[in-house]
Amino acid sequence: MIYLDNAATSWPKPESVYQTMDEFLRTRGGNPGRSGHSLALAASRMIEETRLLVARLINAPDKDRVIFTMNCTDSLNLGLKGLLKPGDRVITGCLEHNSVVRPLRKLEGQGVRVVMLSPTSEDGFISPRDLEKALDRETRMVVMNHASNVNGLIQPIEEYGAIARRHNLIFMVDAAQTAGKYPLDVQTSNIDLLAFSGHKGLFGPPGTGALYIGERVDLDSLREGGTGTFSELEEQPTELPYKFESGTINSVGIAGLGAGVKYIFREGMQTILAHAQSLTDRLLEGLCRISGATVYKAGDSSRQAPTISFNLKGFQPGEVGAILDQAFDIKVRTGLHCAPLAHRTLGTFPSGTIRISPGYLNTLEEIDFCLQAIGKIARAEAI
Repeated sequence: MIYLDNAATSWPKPESVYQTMDEFLRTRGGNPGRSGHSLALAASRMIEETRLLVARLINAPDKDRVIFTMNCTDSLNLGLKGLLKPGDRVITGCLEHNSVVRPLRKLEGQGVRVVMLSPTSEDGFISPRDLEKALDRETRMVVMNHASNVNGLIQPIEEYGAIARRHNLIFMVDAAQTAGKYPLDVQTSNIDLLAFSGHKGLFGPPGTGALYIGERVDLDSLREGGTGTFSELEEQPTELPYKFESGTINSVGIAGLGAGVKYIFREGMQTILAHAQSLTDRLLEGLCRISGATVYKAGDSSRQAPTISFNLKGFQPGEVGAILDQAFDIKVRTGLHCAPLAHRTLGTFPSGTIRISPGYLNTLEEIDFCLQAIGKIARAEAI
């Protein structure tokens, strides 16, 4: 089997992730922060160790500003709904995932003004100049994804962040597709809110995510309840991270997430980047040689993440995905990828595309086999 759906979730995980989660449940599976006995204390220490590792990965100045969530969607909802109020104006782009679009549509119905900028190129690139021109007095937030989950376009978040900071706006980044794959620095990029999943590039299990909350942001909580701290209070604590971590958090998942981040540090970000680039280059080169293939990619190769969409003439995306799965045991994703706005922008709505998203544990040989399989499918249509 060849798994090429890492934009959805990374698989397989490093062996250390499996081992850490098993060991945690067997030896440290107490409820973190809820008791003073050894199992609970061991669980708490693990949570804080992982928080520190994640903070180090994104260069957060204070680990307590890293909030653990269920996934990137959960993080985005907290950042958007915890900040924006009726009368506020928020600016975003046209390659956003439904995890941004749907919360914004709900907020729009509550009186928040949403501006979606049109791209300056066919691949969905949003010009920093156009962003700055779109600002006005009511604008409170700019939210952009770092890389599209459809065509892999990497947006210039450093430039967006500089514009937002210059105008005293809150800048939020959806890094679901880049956390663990590309360097992220919340300080140099002027990021106030950074949302990301734990189960993709960070190699953690499903059900894990995080939100970095910068010092310039004061969010409302979306849920209240037990935190294991300040139990004498009937009101929700205001201290971070407890303000946003009500109820028993996914401690075994966070243990796995911590193991995934340690794996990234051991391998080295430059090594991960170089491998991703080699897989992406091979994939793009091969797809562009296949007759009848239309490839949707970044116009500038330096802005291309390892997420490639394409279509084959004469086939629906779902047909190609089914053939790859059943005839070649290759796992890809087809359709709209929970990003209909991005597909409208790229001109692939409503059928969507076939998406190939290699991960760090894939090989060049697997990419070559996949390209051979796609070539066979294309030639069959031509006969």
